[in-house]
Amino acid sequence: MTTTRTLGRSGIEVSALGMGCWAIGGPLWGEDGQPYGWGEVDDEESVRTVHAALDHGITLFDTSSNYGAGHSERVLGRALAGRRDSAVLASKFGFTVEERTRLATGEDSSTAYAVSCLDGILDRLGTDHLDLYQLHLGHLPVDQALDLVETLEDLVAQGRIRAYGWSTDDAERAAAFAKAGAHCAAVQYDTSVLNDNAAMVDVLATWNLAGLNRGPLAMGLLTGKYHGAVGALGGDDVRGKSPEWLRWFTDGVPTPEWAARVDRVREALTADGRTLTQGALGWLLARSPHNVPIPGCRTVAQAEENFAPLARTPLPADAFAEVESLLADLRG
Repeated sequence: MTTTRTLGRSGIEVSALGMGCWAIGGPLWGEDGQPYGWGEVDDEESVRTVHAALDHGITLFDTSSNYGAGHSERVLGRALAGRRDSAVLASKFGFTVEERTRLATGEDSSTAYAVSCLDGILDRLGTDHLDLYQLHLGHLPVDQALDLVETLEDLVAQGRIRAYGWSTDDAERAAAFAKAGAHCAAVQYDTSVLNDNAAMVDVLATWNLAGLNRGPLAMGLLTGKYHGAVGALGGDDVRGKSPEWLRWFTDGVPTPEWAARVDRVREALTADGRTLTQGALGWLLARSPHNVPIPGCRTVAQAEENFAPLARTPLPADAFAEVESLLADLRG
């Protein structure tokens, strides 16, 4: 069973799973006090976590210019020093931040910002090129996104990026971007066993795009570690004061209806000896050959579980079918 996949029509080979690097960025705050990070982190442990991922054969690392106001990229760059050739690096642009204060300041979809943001990304990562550059503004009108294509193609021609994509959950937006851009190779979309997106799966197949699976563990809900917890998540964690779009947690604890659905499929996801986490990742790999789940990690222990051999293989067909039957009410 292969443990690699192709990054869409770029032809770049990547590990079947990637490491999401949002959490290692540490705190980020909105001007209204809303947390947009995952709380304080230990940078030394983050570096060890990246190294553990590499040791497990993980080659794809996904970050963003606004994760921790650039701190994620700095830590990732430090961890990959001397090992850049072992990694496929993906980052994003569109949200603006103030690095000194770790403050989220707004959005910028201009072509000028696409270029200047890349300058900062490459500097923080300590590299001369990015493998995948992604538009981070998921609900940007299509015409504004298409205005970026010529600039992104120029960046490919200059060798500063190898491919680009859009982080959006909207299948029509993803298809329009793929149609317009010769080097558009991926779409990053929010999906998990609890949150299927059949229309996007069709777009991946039609346009030969990689689907980087954001939120593959429903932001930790599918690990099962928070079930029954009270006050487990602090006020500096995005899940502790959930914004409107985050449905998995309410006031720092799992939302009961979603926790119940996790319990409904737990046995099917773990039937072949996988942990719940590994079963949830295996479901995504079975869902589409274009999917590349990117679970977040901020400890070596999380990397060991997320990237264990069973996690890197698709869920068996019988288990996949049972999960679909158990969650039929979500699939209509």
